[in-house]
Amino acid sequence: MGAVTDSKNPADRLPASWEPTEREPELYEKWVERGYFHADASSEKPPFSIVLPPPNITGRLHMGHALDHTLMDSIARRKRMQGFEVLWLPGTDHAGIATQTKVEAHLKETEGKDRLDYSREEFVEKVWEWQREYGGTILSQMRALGDSVDWDRERFTLDEGLSRAVQTIFKQLYDKGLIYRATRLVNWSPKLRTAVSDIEVVYKDVEGELVSFRYGSLNDDEPHLVVATTRMETMLGDVAIAVHPEDERYRHLVGERFPHPLRDDLEVEVIADDYVDREFGTGAVKITPAHDPNDYAMGQRHGLEMPSVIDETGHIAGTGTRFDGMSREDARVAIREALAEQGRIEKEERPYVHSVGHSERSGEPIEPRLSMQWWVKVDELARMAGDAIRKKDTELIPASLEPRYFDWVDDMHDWTISRQLWWGHRIPIWYGPDGDVVCVGPDEEPPAGYTQDPDVLDTWFSSALWPFSTMGWPEKTPELAKFYPVSVMVTAYDILFFWVARMMMFGTFASTTTPEILGAGREGRPQVPFTDLYLHGLVRDEKGRKMSKSLGNGIDPMDWAERFGADALRFTLARGANPGTDLPVGEDHAASSRNFVTKIFNATKFALLNGAHVGELPARDELTDADRWILDRLEEVRSSVDRNLDAYQFAKANEELYHFTWGEFCDWYVEIAKTQIPREGETARGTATQRVLGRVLDVVLKLLHPAMPFITEELWCALTGGESVLLAPWPTAEDTTAGAPVDTDAARHVADAERLITEIRRFRADQGLKPNQWVPARVDLAPAGLEGLGDAIAQLARLKEPGEGFNPTASIEARLEGATVEVALDTSEAVDKDAERARLAKDLKAAEKELETTSKKLDNPNFLAKAPAEVQDKIRERRSVAEAEIERITTRLEAM
Repeated sequence: MGAVTDSKNPADRLPASWEPTEREPELYEKWVERGYFHADASSEKPPFSIVLPPPNITGRLHMGHALDHTLMDSIARRKRMQGFEVLWLPGTDHAGIATQTKVEAHLKETEGKDRLDYSREEFVEKVWEWQREYGGTILSQMRALGDSVDWDRERFTLDEGLSRAVQTIFKQLYDKGLIYRATRLVNWSPKLRTAVSDIEVVYKDVEGELVSFRYGSLNDDEPHLVVATTRMETMLGDVAIAVHPEDERYRHLVGERFPHPLRDDLEVEVIADDYVDREFGTGAVKITPAHDPNDYAMGQRHGLEMPSVIDETGHIAGTGTRFDGMSREDARVAIREALAEQGRIEKEERPYVHSVGHSERSGEPIEPRLSMQWWVKVDELARMAGDAIRKKDTELIPASLEPRYFDWVDDMHDWTISRQLWWGHRIPIWYGPDGDVVCVGPDEEPPAGYTQDPDVLDTWFSSALWPFSTMGWPEKTPELAKFYPVSVMVTAYDILFFWVARMMMFGTFASTTTPEILGAGREGRPQVPFTDLYLHGLVRDEKGRKMSKSLGNGIDPMDWAERFGADALRFTLARGANPGTDLPVGEDHAASSRNFVTKIFNATKFALLNGAHVGELPARDELTDADRWILDRLEEVRSSVDRNLDAYQFAKANEELYHFTWGEFCDWYVEIAKTQIPREGETARGTATQRVLGRVLDVVLKLLHPAMPFITEELWCALTGGESVLLAPWPTAEDTTAGAPVDTDAARHVADAERLITEIRRFRADQGLKPNQWVPARVDLAPAGLEGLGDAIAQLARLKEPGEGFNPTASIEARLEGATVEVALDTSEAVDKDAERARLAKDLKAAEKELETTSKKLDNPNFLAKAPAEVQDKIRERRSVAEAEIERITTRLEAM
């Protein structure tokens, strides 16, 4: 059911109930059609910019995306309301390995072919076809979530403009000697036949075997060493055995050479290296430099040979042994058996659980392997990236993550950027017939007869340019002039190294090559790509566990959006988002947020039905205590929310809004307002309260809008008749108390009224009185100054004026801040006397126990000698209260 807009009654602008799946899409399309999200680069408003971390075109939104997008959208919506020209730039990543793998599987399923059945050009066209058909899923989900992105500026990491940027920066880096080609050890995927990045390696515990075997003599009295391995197949590439230089057991063997037991062309040298842990295992370690990163580093230190024994498909190759052509798994068994035949196997542990890196995309164990690749020399780039944070050109939030950032950039190794794929940015290197190598820029043509390098660039290479390439770099554009550097980068801390650090590296570098386009940094330093870097945590399940398929604890955010509404999903995430801290969520959290949405809807509808409206506030002396109190609290909350949102403390801001809106406004002020609003036939009474109700709702809906855009849009437009809350100004002190001093008397009176009502409600519950049952009562509110709240107290506590012959059967003493108030009630018609006696007996027993406990302490000389005076005073006060309770309850029981 859509909202009704042609009625004169503002409440009729709202549907009968809030149905998010019906209203949210309609509201979103209204925003888009009216161009509310479009950023004007020629605007005179101050700029504010965010770029969306580009999700993979292969994917769907997961909970981490939903958190990321919720926080960015919250920032963007608030900044628009604060008067900024906001650019939130969207886009997607071509996701080289992920997309190529998905398309290959699609082709295998639909056509029964694999990649090599096509030419390179044919396969790439197949990927483009897949991208056009299936690559927009995540974009439609962003709309359902409410992302206020500038769809007119949507980008893709393989679009023409970004391809130009990639080619430009590659050539700039190459010409400065910061890109080079070399054979190094990489993570290799035998199934995909390509190098993969560290982030695409997933470590899993697997059951394998640990086999100890002997090099050297089989005679214990002659030189030998025992080593252990979980990957027996790599021993075909062993060239050394390392021991600790201070290990007395093996010092005499350093420099010894043992014949390789399975290869006539290799000898295994004993070397000494501090890396070896002499307390682990036998204290001797086999070294295979071509197939282990630690061995590779040791091989470099000692100038060892590095023979590769496993080819790009994961099979043994180039050893000249009978094992050539075997898979890694088959060779592992065959080699162990061959060594056993020689009598060299010393020990076998099976099963042996150990951690093994696997390809995230294809699932098989990664093979560390020497490979000719293209590399970025990172020393200078990493230094600039580190200096940007150290010198506060970019503010990292939370600052507690700075050490992790510095650990990475200060010890960064050169970055392998080539991938043996067909889908991606082709490396702009061309080879001549005589061995010439030429790097071709975007406006250059390769020499005739030259052949282009077959590899493509790592996806992170193009996404490292995202903050400025998306705004038109290397061209000088109005967007770069207006919105660069980006105001804030929002992302999860787990890609701090893989993406954030690389954006810092390329952003600072590009500013040194094109300062006239990207602008100058502070004090002559390179310009940074973003001035604030906000890192949030990861979304986990309600038990704090990482969401995974194996645990079956994953949550589809679109499922929650369908069941609870996008506002409830977003508020759940925003309410738990502390900087750098993981966020556990479960269905109870989402249901609570949905109930909150319903509470706001009902409160607004009630207010509109009772004449609430947004207009000029009356003078303070025309307001009731409750009116002044709620406006003072509103200002305190508004100010606190502003401070927290400025500091990216989303959880604190939204938690405070939740408790104020539900607890103080809906549960107390709205209920009090019911007794102050004009009744039928009245004109003067309570009109100020209608305006206060309207003003509080106006401010609360604006404050909640960043996290809950849909319901606040619906309610605010109904309340004010305005075009959109998106266009409304962000609340200031002028909207609440206009700088008036806090009325402490009003706050005390309301607090006392709440305490008194709560005390009466507790008594009623103890007596078994029905919530809607009215009880005759007499109470003198004058000592506490609560006369102005008398109607509210009577209404909310269900007390009625006593008739003639009033004979109280019970009394309540409420100790308030202003005074002690006694309430006399006649419950004779409503109370179960047997139940009342039982309750009083229980209370008497508790009071007698308290009297006994406090008296023992006060009669104990040791306590009086050692306890501070203030502690003794508290105990005496507790004893006095217990004595008074005993007297009161005894009197009441006698009267009954």
